[in-house]
Amino acid sequence: MQNSEPVGSRRTEADGAPQRVALLTGGGDKAYSLALAVALSAAGNEVDYIGSDEQDDARLRNDPRIRFLNLRGSQSAKGGAAGKLVRVLIYYGKLIRYAATARARVFHILWNNKFQAFDRTGLMLYYRLLGKKVVMTAHNVNAGKRDGKDSWWNRFTLRMQYRLTQQLFVHTERMKQELVAEFQVPRGKVTVIPHGIHNSVPATAMTQAEARQRLGLPPRDKTLLFFGNVAPYKGVEYLVAAFNQLAVPGTDYRLIIAGRCKDCPDYRRQIEQAVREGGAADRVSMRIEFIPDAETEVYFKAADVMVLPYTFIFQSGVLFLAYNFGLPVIASDLEALRDEIVAGETGLVFRTLDAADLARAIRQYFGSELYRDLEVRRLRIQEHANEHYSWAKVAAMTTQVYAAAAGGRAAKV
Repeated sequence: MQNSEPVGSRRTEADGAPQRVALLTGGGDKAYSLALAVALSAAGNEVDYIGSDEQDDARLRNDPRIRFLNLRGSQSAKGGAAGKLVRVLIYYGKLIRYAATARARVFHILWNNKFQAFDRTGLMLYYRLLGKKVVMTAHNVNAGKRDGKDSWWNRFTLRMQYRLTQQLFVHTERMKQELVAEFQVPRGKVTVIPHGIHNSVPATAMTQAEARQRLGLPPRDKTLLFFGNVAPYKGVEYLVAAFNQLAVPGTDYRLIIAGRCKDCPDYRRQIEQAVREGGAADRVSMRIEFIPDAETEVYFKAADVMVLPYTFIFQSGVLFLAYNFGLPVIASDLEALRDEIVAGETGLVFRTLDAADLARAIRQYFGSELYRDLEVRRLRIQEHANEHYSWAKVAAMTTQVYAAAAGGRAAKV
């Protein structure tokens, strides 16, 4: 039941008191922003969800505490560069107008918009001049560094945004340390909040056999899955190299690579060439394009294990998507990944940048109890994820920070 107490009369001084918050999503990452909005609502917060066509969802529209504001509209690539520019400028106009009249005191930035430098500087100054209490989730401390595109201007605008933000959320202790060391953010300004389990993707009673039939896969092959954006820092070349070592004649290994390759055509060609020349191309299924939420389930149900061969990462939502489906994960031993894996229970790790060690880990997995008892272990992984990465926990911690920011205090989480 919706709380009948007027929003304006609530005590913002009390730790954890519900707030009216604007959730600025940047128009993407529906799985995370939708789950967070619903959890925040369940915790008693009133949420203005600033979204786009692709984020429109009945769970937002039917929740009495959530107001879905489709300011971004279409993000279609159709219409050419001029058409896209006009749509983006119209969106900024709507966003600026919304901020000037919004009842929400707390603005929570999940992602910036198209013009990063403007968002980090001009838009931040505008929010602060309006008297808004700005908090931000830094999903990536410095994506430019990750992507090999760092510059003094990138670091300068990031530093401005982090300085103008009153409270920052990160998903790991390492990310907090990096904010403090590289951007001189005070430690008390940063709160580590776990990445919630990705449970907003549609799921049915589909079996593994049905999923494999839909994808045209043999019913008993040992099936590896790479899912998500295909980009250089994802290390897909190491997975392909490991697979080529394993998939010799007489073996029953199979690899699925599913996800879009955005702004890296040379890397895509590199991966495709490695698959062609590896000798096992007939056992690699590639769908290098955006995978809609409605089609995601089939890949996670068809696979026996997810592989995350990343070479650099701040955090990975795909890992929590795998856990949501009870799928074990083999990941590189980057801190952000290995800290989330319980060896032998939810997956395994291997040495980063080492295709031979990845091949070893894959062999180990398919010889383990985790694989042999996969149907039961999937349920245990889901239970583990729901216990450790529940959105209720994330929302409670987030609400406490909102209350502290609204009251002008440092958060104590």
